[in-house]
Amino acid sequence: METLNYDIAVIGAGAAGLMSALVAGRQFKRVCLIEKNEKAGKKIYITGKGRCNLTNLCAPRDFLDCVVNNSKFLMGSLFSFPPEETVKFFESLGLKQKTERGNRVFPLSDKASDVTKALVSNLDADFFTERRVVGVDKDGDEFCIDLDYNGLSQKITAKKVIIATGGITYPSTGSTGDGYAFAKKFGHKIIPPIPALTALHIKENVKDLQGLSLKNVTAKVAGYSEFGEMLFTSNGVSGPIILTLSSKINRKQFPQKISIDLKPALSKEQLDDRILRDFSLDLNKAIKNILPTLLPKSLIVTVLDRARIDASKPVNSITKEERARLVDALKNLEFTVTSLAPKEEAIITAGGVDVSQVNPSTMESKLVKGLYFAGEVLNIDAETGGYNLQIAWSTGYKAGLCAAKEV
Repeated sequence: METLNYDIAVIGAGAAGLMSALVAGRQFKRVCLIEKNEKAGKKIYITGKGRCNLTNLCAPRDFLDCVVNNSKFLMGSLFSFPPEETVKFFESLGLKQKTERGNRVFPLSDKASDVTKALVSNLDADFFTERRVVGVDKDGDEFCIDLDYNGLSQKITAKKVIIATGGITYPSTGSTGDGYAFAKKFGHKIIPPIPALTALHIKENVKDLQGLSLKNVTAKVAGYSEFGEMLFTSNGVSGPIILTLSSKINRKQFPQKISIDLKPALSKEQLDDRILRDFSLDLNKAIKNILPTLLPKSLIVTVLDRARIDASKPVNSITKEERARLVDALKNLEFTVTSLAPKEEAIITAGGVDVSQVNPSTMESKLVKGLYFAGEVLNIDAETGGYNLQIAWSTGYKAGLCAAKEV
């Protein structure tokens, strides 16, 4: 069995691994990139609903405010390779980009595949696909990597190893927690991985609301609050603000109450005045036929049920107490969160390699010289909006550059 020898071996050809291998290869080092799937970047293909929100073009300080776990650790790599540099980097690879609302950057083509193609086509590394890493050991100053290739054994040695295997979410893309096992073998602590940026399952029956999207609402749960867009699913809630909240409550005990303020721009008094004005337009109409000026039609029955008001009751018969209950229902539409959606549906993973055992200036292990980590395998995660891919680019860039300098 032939053994292939390299300066640097990168395990995992996702966003962080591709960046690491590309950067290391540019330092004139002999690099190999190992991927167990048949192609690179399978998770990149599904990010941003297939469009790939590849970064958020904001200042590093603002960026760090959107990091949920271990923002301080991220400072070194983010300031070395910030969003602005990411945009320039991809421009240098020939990828045309555009910036949309909320500083979110996408490929001009709206095709996530173009991001992967730009990276792969510029690799100066040996790229091995359909190779499953079955073991990583260290013998003196050299790492030995055992591979399985369709039942055949292969071996690679390298002076440096970068683990960029991702987390546990969307396991169909290859994110099955392999890197945690490698890290644990070398003595690293693993913060238990759990889903992040995911939908919330709720106790109440909301099938009739499935697909309903709400804009400019405020959702509150477990002391956290987010304003923006959300939507109802067949068994819960999702959408941008729910995804962000999920990352902040994913280690809480369930059940938890979630409250939705459907009219956050109005105080209770202002909302009551608005309702009275709407009522005055036709006092003989049933209340369910007045509320469409205030609410999506599919939500009216739910709100009236919460307010304990007969939907067919004419507005001239609505009491002050009933009106107060209606205001409360509009300002505090409450549901019971029973759980997070499963890892198969979560966008990213929270948890992973304990960053206290990794040098933030180099991404090198503090326990094992020559071992580096990048991307989602680390216990770092952020809100939705391009932040998590930027974490992959920044940590991947730093790992690739520092590993190459140390060879």
